[in-house]
Amino acid sequence: MALGKQAKTLTDKQMKFVLSYIADTRDPLRNKVMFLLSVDAALRACEIASVEWSMVCDADGELTDEIRLQDKSSKGRSGGVVYMSARLKDALVELKQQSGASGTVIKAKSGKPFSAASMTNWFWVMYRDLGLEGCSSHSGRRTAVTRWSRNITAAGGSLRDVQALARHQSLQMTQKYIAISEDAMKRVVG
Repeated sequence: MALGKQAKTLTDKQMKFVLSYIADTRDPLRNKVMFLLSVDAALRACEIASVEWSMVCDADGELTDEIRLQDKSSKGRSGGVVYMSARLKDALVELKQQSGASGTVIKAKSGKPFSAASMTNWFWVMYRDLGLEGCSSHSGRRTAVTRWSRNITAAGGSLRDVQALARHQSLQMTQKYIAISEDAMKRVVG
C-alpha cells in the first residue's frame, strides 16, 4: 500500500462504536469474532475467512490462547502463531458453543465459508454504513500493529516482536503499518 492510501486506523472510541453496532446485527457473535480477528489479532480479510477451528483448538478440541495460522490460510507464506486477546478468546468460546467447532470459524448463514472477497466487502459495507471514511478490512490490522508498537516496550519487547506478531518479512513493512500520533509527539517533546 502506498503511503497516503493506507487504510485508516481505528481509535478506541471507534472500536467501541463498531462493537456496539455489531451487537445489533443479524449475527452479532459471528460478526464480533470477525471484527476482533481484525483489530485484536491483525488478521487480513483472507485470513479471517480461512481460519479453521483446528487452528485455534488443541487435539482435544479445547480452545488455546493462540491462532496457529497455516501458510495455506495466509497471504503468501506468512503463516505463524498469533496470540489471542482475552476478549477474542471469550468471543471464540461463545461462538464455539453456539456453532460447534468444525471447518472454518466464520461461516455465512448458508453454513459455507466466507470468501476473501466477501469478507473484504463485509468490512467495507460496515465501515461505510457507520460513516468511518477511509476504513477498510485492513484498518483492523493497522490498528492492531499500531497498538502493539505503542505498548511493546512496556511488555519488555521491541519492534522486532511486533514484526513477528504481524508476520511481516521485514521491519520496514511493519513500520509502514504504524500510524503516527501527534499527541504522543507533543507529549514527548513537551
